[in-house]
Amino acid sequence: MDERDWKILEVLYEQKNITKSAEILFISQPALTKRVMQIEEHFGVKIVDRGIRGVQFTPQGEYLAQRAAEVLTLYREIKEDVSNMNDEIVGTLRIGVTQFFGKYKLPGIIQRFSELYPKVSFHVETGVSKEIFNLTYNNHVHVGFVRGDYSWPDQKFLLFQENIVIASKSAIDIDDLPNLPRIDFETDHLFKALMDNWWNNHFSKPPNILMKVDRGDTCREMVTRGIGYAIMPNLFLQDLPYINQIPLKNRDGIPLTRPTWVFYHENSLVQNVVKAFIDFIKETSI
Repeated sequence: MDERDWKILEVLYEQKNITKSAEILFISQPALTKRVMQIEEHFGVKIVDRGIRGVQFTPQGEYLAQRAAEVLTLYREIKEDVSNMNDEIVGTLRIGVTQFFGKYKLPGIIQRFSELYPKVSFHVETGVSKEIFNLTYNNHVHVGFVRGDYSWPDQKFLLFQENIVIASKSAIDIDDLPNLPRIDFETDHLFKALMDNWWNNHFSKPPNILMKVDRGDTCREMVTRGIGYAIMPNLFLQDLPYINQIPLKNRDGIPLTRPTWVFYHENSLVQNVVKAFIDFIKETSI
């Protein structure tokens, strides 16, 4: 058994499907099936059964699959500890980001960091802010870029603030919003609560939701087509100067903003690569 075998067990247990698992692992289905048979031979037990419902794990297989996460974590920690035994900045940096940040901000960050530390590799996880919070909290990633005011128990610093705006292709009257078609997108509960509170403080009628899409990028494209307006952070619109934007303000006239935080654990700074990255982010204009 090597690291690759434990990864096979982990992925196959998550997917319960040979085809999907083979795609994720970048191997052929026959090669995956053969390797599973070799793992079964190694332990002398039946691990999986294949039927019309997909892959079903035996009790022994379930036990091994559940222990796979522990073994893989141990492998990763050993690699990181060995890499950290000298002063050179090497190793794999695990980062968690929202999809927006991963598309518009992270590539530039990685490019500049790689120019300074070319021996560093990266593992990037994407998701909504709550998912990135959990990944960072549970040490699945070293550093999490999280949008919104989540209560974080360890080290953090504010990266930047985004203005929340009403975005539309043409100028609109804010008082007429309840009668206009609105495009909503899937987001975390903190941002949804912020939008709902603002709306309820200004209107007695509910919004006219024409469409709800799964991503902010898709919502943005709907707005550029003139299909409706949207309420979103203005960084979604940074390359669209022709889109009309009306900043949201609270009752005191203060603009509503959405922060992006960098979360990490203090004890992760013992790893040279993590400390170098945190120092880099603090000194870099995002």
